[in-house]
Amino acid sequence: MTYEEMRAIVLAFPGAEEGKSYGKPAFLVNGKFFTRLRREDQSLVLMDVSFDEREMLMEAEPGTFHITPHYKDYPSVLARMATLHPGSFRNFLERRFRKIAKKAALKAWEAGQD
Repeated sequence: MTYEEMRAIVLAFPGAEEGKSYGKPAFLVNGKFFTRLRREDQSLVLMDVSFDEREMLMEAEPGTFHITPHYKDYPSVLARMATLHPGSFRNFLERRFRKIAKKAALKAWEAGQD
């Protein structure tokens, strides 16, 4: 996936916008962290991934999914943008969106998914 493809997927979610998280460029929804690209390793930060799921992902696709010591205690995983499937990325974002979007925005978005 290219940066442009990644950005288009992220910004397709209602209310998604570019911003900052801890001083780093990030994407936000409702003012809350949605995802970001780690420039140092070209990996996307994917939130709301259980520790068990993370282990399974890293075992199944070690070329894509990984973790750094900073993220080890958070329910998250890092995914190398170049090898992450766009559909998988969208699915991870949808999970996060459902958690952080305002109820009205979520309801409107769900209605448009049919």
